[in-house]
Amino acid sequence: MSRPSVNPAAQPSEDPATRPPRPLGVVIAAVLLAAEALALAAAGIWYIVNLLTQPAQSLAAGIFMVVLLFALAAGMGAVSVNLFKGFRWTRSAAFVWQLLMVSVAVPVLLGGEVLTGLALLLPPLIIAFFLFTPKVVAFTLRTGGAQPVL
Repeated sequence: MSRPSVNPAAQPSEDPATRPPRPLGVVIAAVLLAAEALALAAAGIWYIVNLLTQPAQSLAAGIFMVVLLFALAAGMGAVSVNLFKGFRWTRSAAFVWQLLMVSVAVPVLLGGEVLTGLALLLPPLIIAFFLFTPKVVAFTLRTGGAQPVL
């Protein structure tokens, strides 16, 4: 009566020939999420350079910010890669991050920094749009393996 152990994080054993093709929306959203992750990592590097070259008001706060930026970059990188693979949990993580990005972009945009505000606002809107298109939802809600996908 014992069942073989199954790793729920493993990809389902689907035949690649029967799997639907990866929608363009998945590719666009994954690439934009990867760009956001790289931007967070670049901000972390910028913080490190500033901590080493300028006097800090609070070294502990600066170190915390560096750790936070790199943790967010790693998380967004993981979301990007796994969205590209088709995991369903990535849509919610990506959408929450896009809501946070919009909450930062709108005040910047309304504060008169139009180009910066648009640069912060357009990628989240594009990603949020593609996350809920029927083809992307169908790709991330795939079924057919022996075990349900995360």
